[in-house]
Amino acid sequence: MFMTRLQSNNDRKKKNKCKVVMIGHKIIPSRQGGVEIVVDRLATGLAADGYEVEAYNRGRSDNSEDYHNGVQIRHIPTPASSGLNAFVYACLATIRATVAGFDIYHFHAEGPCVMLWMPALMRRRSRIIVTIHGLDWQRAKWGRFASLVIRTGEKQAVKHADRIIVLSRNIQQYFADAYGRKTEYVPNGVDRPERVSPELITERFGLNGDDYILFVARIVPEKGLHYLIEAFKKIKTDKKLVIAGGSGQADDYMRRITEMTSGDDRIILTGFVEGKTLAELYSNAYLYVCPSDVEGMSLSLLEAASYGNCCLISDIPENVEVMEDHSVTFLHGNTEDLRSRLEALIKSTGRVDSLRGVTADFICSKYDWNRMITDTEELYDDLQ
Repeated sequence: MFMTRLQSNNDRKKKNKCKVVMIGHKIIPSRQGGVEIVVDRLATGLAADGYEVEAYNRGRSDNSEDYHNGVQIRHIPTPASSGLNAFVYACLATIRATVAGFDIYHFHAEGPCVMLWMPALMRRRSRIIVTIHGLDWQRAKWGRFASLVIRTGEKQAVKHADRIIVLSRNIQQYFADAYGRKTEYVPNGVDRPERVSPELITERFGLNGDDYILFVARIVPEKGLHYLIEAFKKIKTDKKLVIAGGSGQADDYMRRITEMTSGDDRIILTGFVEGKTLAELYSNAYLYVCPSDVEGMSLSLLEAASYGNCCLISDIPENVEVMEDHSVTFLHGNTEDLRSRLEALIKSTGRVDSLRGVTADFICSKYDWNRMITDTEELYDDLQ
């Protein structure tokens, strides 16, 4: 499918090559968060189709490169650990990009959009695209200043962006209701993976398959992990709870989670995982849980479903829109309802198996990275 898309678009791209800059992610290549995965896949796809693409990374890291799959990586110096990190990055990245000059300025997430006024001054020579990965001001980790910046960025996007991309119909409706602003629905994609047998996870964590419940996400308050831990600790089961993810710059919350999990040897904190270890975790889980309070479009949920997992999800619109009736839901924020649903699924292997049988085909036919790239390219071309 990827080669078919490349062939069908090849002549058009040769005739209409343009320069694109990606601003708003942390680092690519990286799995630090959903934004990074999306920017990586989009930038790589655009470069393969003949666009000149630059991506502005925050600071430097040991795994950063000057080029990545045809994408020029630029490094924007930012404070290593500071509440001002994102704001400093947005300012410096936008200044550098505006001076350099691009045909398309593609901003990701609401916070960096606080600087949209600057490329907007160059509108005669450029166009602005914004992808809203979620309503970031709803996230519990932000302080007063950060929330103000994010809200300002949202308003700047509404005012200055030539096109706004959203990942869910719920957020599309939000922009229509709050601002009367039309947005473009371009959801994330997912690859169809191959399931793999447990090897590394057996060596590292003593997991053998079907003997654990899986949570994969950054450990930040809006992901709802505290609900899951509280519910799980009330259930008598030999299954383990595997929590795979890094702290996501929410140190106080990470300490809270560490305290909640202490003393229960059924709970395993793996830290950040990727590659074969992550593939094994997805492939061999009994079920996957997404207990979020806030999402834009959970890539971890897409990935878990693509492996054919039975998924237990909070009933926020962004989760239900992804899974429709191919999962089990609980009332978001309701620990007792989560406990009840989780306990029922642990006891009902038949229900789990029935969902496993349909989930992968459903999710992989509904969401596709190549479709996301093509839809974005069409938006670019419409603006030229």
